[in-house]
Parts: sequence; C-alpha cells; structure tokens
Amino acid sequence: MSPLSAPSNVITVGAGLLDEALTAQAVPTTPVDWRPPLPGTAEALVTVLADPRRQAANELAARRLTSARPYLAGVRRASDVLADGTFLHAGPPITWERASGPMRGALIGAMLLEGLAGDEHDAAAKLAAGEITLRPCHEHGAVGPMAGVVSPSMWVFEVRDEEHGGTAYCSLNEGLGKVLRYGAYGPEVLDRLRWMDTVLGPALAATLERTGPIDLRSLIAQALQMGDELHNRNRAATSLLLRELAPAVVEAAPSSAAEVLRFINGNDHFFLNAGMAAAKVSTDAARDIPGSTMVVAMARNGTDFGVQVSGLGGRWFTGPAGVPDGLYLGSYGPGDANPDIGDSTITETSGLGGFAMAASPAIVRFVGGEVADAVRATRSMYEITLAEHPAYQIPGLGFRGTPVGIDVTLVARTGLLPVVNTGIAGRVAGTGQVGAGLVKPPPEAFTSALQALAGAVSDPFDE
Repeated sequence: MSPLSAPSNVITVGAGLLDEALTAQAVPTTPVDWRPPLPGTAEALVTVLADPRRQAANELAARRLTSARPYLAGVRRASDVLADGTFLHAGPPITWERASGPMRGALIGAMLLEGLAGDEHDAAAKLAAGEITLRPCHEHGAVGPMAGVVSPSMWVFEVRDEEHGGTAYCSLNEGLGKVLRYGAYGPEVLDRLRWMDTVLGPALAATLERTGPIDLRSLIAQALQMGDELHNRNRAATSLLLRELAPAVVEAAPSSAAEVLRFINGNDHFFLNAGMAAAKVSTDAARDIPGSTMVVAMARNGTDFGVQVSGLGGRWFTGPAGVPDGLYLGSYGPGDANPDIGDSTITETSGLGGFAMAASPAIVRFVGGEVADAVRATRSMYEITLAEHPAYQIPGLGFRGTPVGIDVTLVARTGLLPVVNTGIAGRVAGTGQVGAGLVKPPPEAFTSALQALAGAVSDPFDE
C-alpha cells in the first residue's frame, strides 16, 4: 500500500488540547509526552548533561541512598548531641526579621520552655535582639517537622546508618493540633513539652537501651505495605514501632509505662519524627559526590523553600515557599494558611511521602483529591528520579520500588516539580495546625542549583 493511501495518524506533541480536539473528531492520534525545559535552563542543561562525571556520580549517589540501613539507636537530650546553647529550626537559614508566624511562635515557645524569657513579649524582644543563635537543623545532622525548633533541653531520636556510618537526629512528636511545631505556645503546649522532658524522654531512652537498635528500614517497608506513605500517614508505622517498644517500656519505666504507651497509642504521627531521621541519614549517605546532580535535601522555613544537591556541598538554593492547596480544619481557610514549612520534605527526598502516595489511598482523605490523583502523583515522580528503592515497594503498582533520587537535570528538562504532601500551619503565631494538603516547590530552587552545577563544570576548582 502506498504511504499516501494508508490511514492517517497524527502525532501530537506538547499541550493536550490538540490531541483532545482530534480525538473528538475520530482522528487517530499518537500523543507524545513532551514538555519544554524550565525557562532559562537550556544553556546550563547542555553544560551539565555533558559533564563526564555525572552518570557515574549519580549512580553512586543513588546506590548509597538506597543501600542505607537506618536503625533507631537511642533517645538523647539535644544538648548532649547537638550544638549546646543554639536553637535549631527547619529549612534554610532564617533570621527573626524574616521568620513567619509559626516559626516565631515556636521560637517563643522554646524560649519559655527553657526559662530564657519571662513572657512572650520578653522572648520576642530577646530573639529580635539576636540573643539566641539560630541555625538550620540540616546543618547539625538533624531534621525537624514544621517549624522544627529544637532547644537544648528537648529529647531527640538518634538514628544511625549501619551501612555507611552516619547519624541523624529528630525531636519527639507532640501530636496534632495546638503544638509547638505548628507555632503554638500556650500553657497546654508547654505543659506537654515539660511532661515529654521529664517522663517521655527518659522512659524512651531507657527503653531503647533494653531493646537495642530497631531496624527502621524494615519497619518503613512494612508500613508501606499497610497503607502508609510515611509523611502525612504514619498510622501503621506507629503501630509497628509501638509493638517493638511496649514490652521494654513496661520493664524500663514501670511507674510511667501506662501514660507513655497511652500517649504513643493516641498519636498516629508518633513515628513521623523517627522516620524523618531515617530519611535524613539515608540522603546524607549520598552527599558530597562531585558531579552528582541528585537532590539530598528539600526543606522549608515558612518563608523560603530550599534544596541541597550532592555535588554542591552544603549550599542552599532557594525560592519562595508556596501556600499548600488542601483541606482545612473547622472554619479555617486559605487566608489562614502560612506558606509551606518544615524539614519533613526529607521524606519525599528519600522516596516516601508524596512520592509514595500510590501506596496510601487513604491519604487523599487527609490532603484532598482522589485515589487516582495519588497514583498519578507517584507515577509522575519516576520521570524526575534516578532510581527505584529496592526495599520501599508499592503493592498497587505491582510492588514497584518508590521513585527516589530527585535529579535536578530531570526537573529542568521535564518541568515537573516534586510532589509534596504536608500539614498546614496557621500564619498567625500561636494558632497551630489549620489543615493539610499538597504544595508545589518553587522552580527557582532547582534552576539556581542547575546554574551552580553548570558553573562547577566550567570551573572544577569551585567544587
């Protein structure tokens, strides 16, 4: 048959409107999924993609991340393992002047908890005067959810990577509602933190001494099979951790065992913080590989969204944090929401959270959307990642490994941004949580990282 007499088939590229219009007219089409690169990135992409180190560096980075074996090794007082006298916070570096409402509220609450201020006004004045040193959690081997404030007297999970030898820390989870990490600092918040200081922390420290290290990689893998995505749904993971801890809690702290176990059992997010430290120690294993374009941290401070890239050391690349789109509690609405905040995007960075939403159909009831949206979100993330996690598997996708290892060049080439599901903090200090939803990172964070990578290729002495 002559090619001119064969049935026509139109190849459609780019926007779907043309394909939809032709299909509506019964014209056969072959759609090609193509998107232009992010604006202004073409020259940098050419330079970085031509870097002869890139492929081997990214293979090594992905292999180190996915081979990490995080174990919950203990519970320690922050002043014993982190910078004493320093207040840690979530996200890239921030000053009091630029801090959002929930960040300010959490810092005020920490000042009151530590006895460093007489009241909230005194605390705010001292923070504004620079009397307290503020540093990002990530720069001290730690992570913190939402505002992520860690002050010296708080207790933290200690997680060690048995494969590569790293260590990471994260505060203990307070529960939901009016809590310090969402910027609340009322009497009930401080009373709970004091109980965590005097009862929960010591009990868990003694418990971990009895149990020995707990394999978090295995626990996370099981929780994914049970419907968690390990960012906004941790019900299964918390239950599994509680099973590991309960007998030893009774033995280690018999006088407080009932209230400790009751607190953990009533807090479905209790595992989140241990899981964040596991994610942090895993991504840290992939740091500082020259030529690698893989993202090793995503974090927000309520004002800025920042990323760090393996081949660029500890440099932050930032853009403005966006306001999440989701479901709101009670009478709260979008006008009450603060821009995105927290280090918990370390879960997405390690292949969990928004990247694993296909494993957690129930998550859509918390962040909004439909089950099909969750599956689409996970599938799309395979387009911007370097690997599939061998241990973290999704039953609904035929036990395919979660997408892991965000590649800055793939983000720029496709225009796809990482999917993040998150809690929503009230923008006014002291409000607490107002909802949960999905948020898009700013493309500027990734394009500026790409430009820096291109500069490192042009001048290797800048590495």
